[in-house]
Amino acid sequence: MTAYGSLARQLRERILRREFPPGVRLPTEAELADTHRVSRQTVRRAFQDLVAEGMVYRVPGRGTFAAAGRDQYLRQFGSIEDLMGLSLDTSMRVVNPPRRQIDVDAAGRLRLAADAVDKLTFLRLHQDTPFCVTTVFLPPAIGELLAGAPELTEAGARSSATIIGLLEDRLPDPIAEAEQSVTVGHAPAEAAALLGCEPGHALLRIDRLYLSCAGAPVELAISHFLPEHYSYRVRLRRQPL
Repeated sequence: MTAYGSLARQLRERILRREFPPGVRLPTEAELADTHRVSRQTVRRAFQDLVAEGMVYRVPGRGTFAAAGRDQYLRQFGSIEDLMGLSLDTSMRVVNPPRRQIDVDAAGRLRLAADAVDKLTFLRLHQDTPFCVTTVFLPPAIGELLAGAPELTEAGARSSATIIGLLEDRLPDPIAEAEQSVTVGHAPAEAAALLGCEPGHALLRIDRLYLSCAGAPVELAISHFLPEHYSYRVRLRRQPL
């Protein structure tokens, strides 16, 4: 990660933790440059990213301020660390704890030789409002790493964890990247009941296949999001010639 990206992530986390409530001025460019031992240009670029995300706003001659929250949950992802950062201001509630079962499609996407996978389902909530239901499929060897994890053992268990966050300290080969597809579909009956919407309601579907540094599939996560409570934003940059 670049120096400005790392600084932007740290500032983003502090804003999400309400260390800088809405309207509060952040440290100056000079103060941040001195504290983090980076150039003022690095700080300026980090602020530019946060302004683009709507996390802060700048007032000429006065400084940079934390922006007021929105009714919608807005998240910008640019790295695996950002995905792990979901635990900063959301919670996970287990619907179905992990169990082993046959799922040919999931096993194929995980590139497994056999058809057995470990499957679990959870809700993600922001300020006690469910906005996403996720089904996770794990290779059995990966699922065994999470056996006994208190965050996952019982239906209804609630924590600030993310699955990739739980795996991070257990994997011999860390997660390095994710392949992602985004589509729109209609709410299946189970997802509708969990999210409190009508069956057939339009949902945003995001599939992520997480890969280790060696390129081996570690986790397949299929998430359905309520568009009323969630906004997904990414930044696309042109590659240098």
